[in-house]
Amino acid sequence: MAELFADIFNWVAALPPVWAYVVIFVIAYGENVVPPIPGDMVVVFGGYLAGIGALNFFMVWSLSTLGGALGFMSMYALGHRMGNAVYDPNRFRWLPKKQLEKARVWVAKWGGWVIVANRFLSGARSVISLSVGMAKRNAAQTTLLSSISALVWTGLIIYGGYAVGENWQVVGEYIRVWGVFVLALMAVGALIWFGRKFWLKRKTASGNGSETGG
Repeated sequence: MAELFADIFNWVAALPPVWAYVVIFVIAYGENVVPPIPGDMVVVFGGYLAGIGALNFFMVWSLSTLGGALGFMSMYALGHRMGNAVYDPNRFRWLPKKQLEKARVWVAKWGGWVIVANRFLSGARSVISLSVGMAKRNAAQTTLLSSISALVWTGLIIYGGYAVGENWQVVGEYIRVWGVFVLALMAVGALIWFGRKFWLKRKTASGNGSETGG
């Protein structure tokens, strides 16, 4: 796998600038739709290429932001169209339904903040965009928030690749660790939320039982 990625980066580096920009845009879009695509690493590599003068920093930033936002909204549209039908056990078996349920909880608990944070959650972007669509959140607001998320995230990782130069791959390791940390943090938050709801429900039921008994 490492050799395959190395070949991809070497291929991008050898492209004329206009085609390198096209590849960055397409991969930034595609990694929202097909998560195994190493979108972040290609964007970081774009930052490195900007650092050595092969590409323009702001072109890389603009195209990766546009690709990321469009990719998010494509999955949003799919989720909006499918709705809760995705939970049908006999349909859409290719979808990670456990992850979708977690994302549904996040959207219910944090609303627009989940959209803003989505780019910082490399392992959950697709399920978040699907869940936001399934929740039928306002399309204009979702477009704005997902664009802000893409703008900030891609700006950070492009600058990382730009700043560290030949060591640009180190940025990828930081991205991986960050993604695991934030997902774990959100999972704990979801458990606390569920626990609190369960406790309040039991407390209410207990109170109603006491009143009835009295």
